[in-house]
Amino acid sequence: MESTPATAQPRFLDYDKSLACIHCGLCLSSCPTYLETGNENDSPRGRIYLMRAVQDGRLALGDTAVRHIDLCLGCRACEAVCPSGVQYGDLLEHTRDHIEKHYQRSPFQTFLRRIAIEKVFPFPERMQLALLPAKIIRALRLEKFLPRFAREALSLIPDDAVEEDLPVISPAPGGTANGRAGFISGCVMSILFGKTNAASVRLLNRAGYEVVTPPDQGCCGALYAHSGQLELARQCARHNIEVFERQNVSTIVINAAGCGSTLKEYGHLLQDDPRWAERARQFSSKVKDLTEILSLRISGFGLRISNSGPVVTYHDACHLAHPQRITKQPRELVRAMAGGNYVELPESDVCCGSAGSYNLTEPEMAERLQKRKIDNILKTGARIVVTTNPGCLLQIRAGLQKAGAQVEALHIADFLDRATKP
Repeated sequence: MESTPATAQPRFLDYDKSLACIHCGLCLSSCPTYLETGNENDSPRGRIYLMRAVQDGRLALGDTAVRHIDLCLGCRACEAVCPSGVQYGDLLEHTRDHIEKHYQRSPFQTFLRRIAIEKVFPFPERMQLALLPAKIIRALRLEKFLPRFAREALSLIPDDAVEEDLPVISPAPGGTANGRAGFISGCVMSILFGKTNAASVRLLNRAGYEVVTPPDQGCCGALYAHSGQLELARQCARHNIEVFERQNVSTIVINAAGCGSTLKEYGHLLQDDPRWAERARQFSSKVKDLTEILSLRISGFGLRISNSGPVVTYHDACHLAHPQRITKQPRELVRAMAGGNYVELPESDVCCGSAGSYNLTEPEMAERLQKRKIDNILKTGARIVVTTNPGCLLQIRAGLQKAGAQVEALHIADFLDRATKP
């Protein structure tokens, strides 16, 4: 690929703190790619050194630097353990924004990133169309004729993918006791996990919320932000802010961890836009993960605890555990149903390899991390693994199927919905 000098600089959040990170290294043991490769350049500290070298003009923006940045999952586990408070996610997003503007990718990677992913995933209607060939291939059992990359991608698509239209208004039975909540239906969630969205709304209704799901909402922008298309992410943010401002909601609920971290960071994403900065901060202040809301109402759900049921474990979705620091609430909810059958998952907060579209752009490392995750799940003896993000579900389900394991992977909304149905 073309190697170019670092003429345009990526914007760093805090240059001094990035230097402190280089001299520390406490994040190494939390970085999934470093755990797999042992290569310092595949660690947060090593990548920040490369970012600084590119920005300072000491290193050309060539194949070597880009390769190590591309291999980063963006899981932000390093942020959760950083004593200096380095906002690695911000550094990564701005560096990737710089890369996409100044580095020439191969034709295949350009097509995969700019067309197959960015022109399809954020648009539910296009995703529906894109799934049709996959359904035909499966129906005719033609997977064996596909190249390995295509077979692996196809294995991620769930057999029970259902789109389920949500009503614009879903009233709470017996009246609205806890307010009016806006619901983010999501791009992948609305197409591949329609039943999960419906379960999420039912749970919110049982928790005393009237739920409004605006049909004109759009992609949250997470996919764009994580892949170095920050201006497109900002466009998504402005659209959603405007849509939800019209809904008169006190809370905005999301059931996908990757989307949630971006929604909560709209204030940061638009901080330099005087027309939108304050509106973005107000929007983000209302955003809550589904588990944050439900954990406050857990006593009123009437969960059917069964100590004789299957063993259950929980996988921390990266963008819920690390940037949002939400680990306690989902565990409380899972334990409330599983009782004494709950067991902790080893390396629960180590990425499963999904990381948005990472398992498509970096399939080799994604597969290594998938196997690592599946091996840990099987060690627990669990028959159900619960998580909070669609990408994690797709990756874990595919890995379990590959291993021939009789383990069910469930979104926490589906898991709880089973226990709270009248």
